[in-house]
Amino acid sequence: MAKIAILGAGVMGSSMSVPASAAGHDIALIGTPLDEVIIKSIQSSLSHPSLSVKLPSEIKAYQFTELSNVLAQKKDLLILGVSSGGVDWATSQLIEHLDGTIPILMITKGLVDNGQEIETLPTSLQRNIKKSRGLELDVMAIGGPCIAGELAAKRSTMVTFTGKDIQAIENIAKMLECEFYHVRISSDLTGVELCAAFKNFYALGVGWAHGFFEASGDLSDGPKMHNLASSIFNQAIHEMNILVKNLGGMSESVYGLPGVGDLYVTCLAGRNSRMGRLLGLGNTYSYAKNHIMENDTVEGAELAKALAPALKRYWDSGKLPKASMPLARSIVNSICDDLPLKMNWWEFSR
Repeated sequence: MAKIAILGAGVMGSSMSVPASAAGHDIALIGTPLDEVIIKSIQSSLSHPSLSVKLPSEIKAYQFTELSNVLAQKKDLLILGVSSGGVDWATSQLIEHLDGTIPILMITKGLVDNGQEIETLPTSLQRNIKKSRGLELDVMAIGGPCIAGELAAKRSTMVTFTGKDIQAIENIAKMLECEFYHVRISSDLTGVELCAAFKNFYALGVGWAHGFFEASGDLSDGPKMHNLASSIFNQAIHEMNILVKNLGGMSESVYGLPGVGDLYVTCLAGRNSRMGRLLGLGNTYSYAKNHIMENDTVEGAELAKALAPALKRYWDSGKLPKASMPLARSIVNSICDDLPLKMNWWEFSR
């Protein structure tokens, strides 16, 4: 039995406690400053406000104020499940409290523009901890399709664990696999993490097709816009492959679970698809965000705002082929310049 700490009690962090518990491990679920109500609910009834099932009774839940005490007890694995907006807070906490021997597995998705290049969150976290503490931590990540509610309900889920040390990844995979949580491994940390972040970005475009259809008013004869959505999906995969190959990843990740698989499930449901639909209806991003989805974090839009400067640098320098990424350009213009999202069909790949 391993001792596992999970930092972040959002839906995915809390859901990860389910396979970890099913695999027979001791689980400490620690909230962030934004998770106080969630932790209280789990402590009193094992109920997460946003999940329809109760968490396993073996899980011990702690407020963020108890983080140092929990980490002071020797752990075999730390699963980082904070939101992308909480990474800076989590990094500061880990810099202060980690002893440098615990491997870290990141659920959190996102990328960082460090001013010179686009960096994966595991790489950024590893670099910042080394810079501040001189600690060489093994930071790995989870990619691939995984809806939190399905995982919490113990529905079979297949994911990809990735990291630079393949033996370490294999060890963690063996630790967490159970009858409903199926793990594949990859050494392509860059490719998997690029797919994990950009699938949210491109889901905005695929979701756009459904709003565009509704806005047309021609809803009487049954056919929808699946042909159109499929074409945008294809362009999204084409552009993700350009991104991954040019930024140091592998095409296998794009055409596997981290890319095609994760984009598929993200387009079926979720905040990014909903925002895409609102853009397809003709709303600007600012209106849709401030008046309709004001309480939702739209990861794809946040990524567009965070990485627009880096993408423009790459396009201008030729590191990424600007002409081959019309969908990305349209999404960036829509989110960052608050313009209607339009599809440049004639520029799509042939």
